[in-house]
Amino acid sequence: MKPRPTSRPAGTWRLWRTGDVDVLVRPSLLVMGAVLIVVFAGRFDGRTDTNPYLVATGFVLGLYVSVLVHELAHVAAARGFGMRVHSVTLHLLGGETSIEGESRRPFQELWIAIVGPLTSAAIGVIALAIGRSLEGTAATLLAAIGLVNLLVAAFNMIPGLPLDGGRVLRALIWAITGREILGIHVAAWIGRLTAVAAVVWAGLRPRNETYAVDLIVAALVAWFLWTGSSQALHHASRRSRVDGLVARDLAAPVPAPAHAVRLDADLRGQELLRRVAAQPAEEYALVDSDGSLVGVLTRDAIDAAYRSAR
Repeated sequence: MKPRPTSRPAGTWRLWRTGDVDVLVRPSLLVMGAVLIVVFAGRFDGRTDTNPYLVATGFVLGLYVSVLVHELAHVAAARGFGMRVHSVTLHLLGGETSIEGESRRPFQELWIAIVGPLTSAAIGVIALAIGRSLEGTAATLLAAIGLVNLLVAAFNMIPGLPLDGGRVLRALIWAITGREILGIHVAAWIGRLTAVAAVVWAGLRPRNETYAVDLIVAALVAWFLWTGSSQALHHASRRSRVDGLVARDLAAPVPAPAHAVRLDADLRGQELLRRVAAQPAEEYALVDSDGSLVGVLTRDAIDAAYRSAR
């Protein structure tokens, strides 16, 4: 899951639109699908009477459907909190859900993040349970889908950004300390360390017939983790600068027009931006807690300060 407002990204194909949410696919998903079919066909060979490439195709399709359900769980949780979801995108290493805005409370962040891995774990348990009651190819296929979903759930709960587990850790640190930015920094650096560990682990493994494939997969995972955690650190730095904006510091000490919207002079950061967005105006009369006028805050001053903070 990756929360960020966006229009339809370039280089994506729309599968369908459910409500106001686009379900998109990147071409890299098809490339990875073809690779997975070839890799898993060899592993299914001898374990079923059915053509192993057909079984591998069924496995990959089941995996991608599971990833989509995982992302739709994020969608349902975010929309349950009244947040707007732009799209779900399936790509080379899984999927991401594009959510507009930020969680306002730690519990929102925690629940939106953890519901995805919980869904994957549930799919895994159900698939394994059904598979045990069957025989032949169906049993083999469901066992593989169940196991991979449990692995997806476990991997996603690693406490490093951009993984769901990183968002859970971010929420917990935010809840305990009241400092969301600290949670982002800790989870992002764990994400970077995990990226390095993935490459080191793959490189130190015994050289066998899967060594090259494992190394390539580890490199892709490391790239995904490093890029996502670096974006999170950049976002945290920008958030820190935005949170440093205080309404009274941006005001001009002049009389306010009678029609000006009144705002608390101590509003700051994201809350200031939310209040301004909720009450759009060219000028705002800033007042202290005792109702005395502090000055006038203009829309241009807010825009200029926000641009410099970014």
